[in-house]
Amino acid sequence: MVCYVTGGVSLRTEELGPARVRDLREAIRRAVAAGADWVQIRERDLPGGELLRLTREAVEMANGRQVRIIVNDRLDVAVAAGAGGVHLGGQSLPVSEVSAWRGAGNALADFLIGASCHSEVEARAAERDGADYIFFGPVFATPEKLSFGPPQGLEKLREACRSVKIPAIAIGGVNAENAEECLRAGAAGIAAIRMFQNTESQEKLREEVARLHGIS
Repeated sequence: MVCYVTGGVSLRTEELGPARVRDLREAIRRAVAAGADWVQIRERDLPGGELLRLTREAVEMANGRQVRIIVNDRLDVAVAAGAGGVHLGGQSLPVSEVSAWRGAGNALADFLIGASCHSEVEARAAERDGADYIFFGPVFATPEKLSFGPPQGLEKLREACRSVKIPAIAIGGVNAENAEECLRAGAAGIAAIRMFQNTESQEKLREEVARLHGIS
């Protein structure tokens, strides 16, 4: 499992506006073309209307491919855009509430619920409350995850993976060089921002994604 998590603030066009949305759209297109399994759209500062348009465009890009589009936080946008799931963080709706909502027949049968976890306890709670998968991290040091404190490291990733039956995906400083260590620790896949956004050529990105698929 190889997942691209969008990081608009780390794109060359940092200022929120049409140029950044254009760059996000291009980054998603590149990830889909490279063979990413999932694209998680995580753009907290993007207005709802813009986020909905971007998500609908991403769903259209993924049409006919084995790529799942997931929206961070915004369940309403995920449903309206026909996305394949929602990813919940600490400030999002509770996993248990979204799971109950889905169980009442409000979503497509294969609509996924994910949760960000930073400890073994949080991982078990997410599974108990109905999450289909978790993101665990940050595993390694990364600028995007400084607010979550020091990196968890591979041993804590291993403990979290052993504590749940649902897939645990490693995130935080994960790249083509250290991804295999995460998989050996029990991760079902990896999620990355900079690997997708900083790889210069489309061909190089496709090669890296293919290599990750080969060791997963």
